[in-house]
Amino acid sequence: MTDAAAALRALADPNRRRILAVVRDQPHAVGEIAERVAMSQQAVSHHLRVLRDSGLVSEQRDRTRHLYAVRTDGLAAVRDYLDDFWPTHLRALKAAAEASDG
Repeated sequence: MTDAAAALRALADPNRRRILAVVRDQPHAVGEIAERVAMSQQAVSHHLRVLRDSGLVSEQRDRTRHLYAVRTDGLAAVRDYLDDFWPTHLRALKAAAEASDG
């Protein structure tokens, strides 16, 4: 299971969010990602390592290339974490609305 805290730390960096947007729909190699986000391959590799270690991307080999793709279960951990906040806020909003009506 993915650690939501590690995923949130990884998502805090705008370069990593840009990389995630590139690999969202299909796997890409490091060189392709670097070209699309206008960064060096070395910098992209660093960010991909952080994203992989936090559970947000997967890596697979295609002959000599390493392809990276979004891991939906990693994003689900972040979504689950954030979803826990909504019931509390909705109850507070409901209580405030009912108090102003009464």
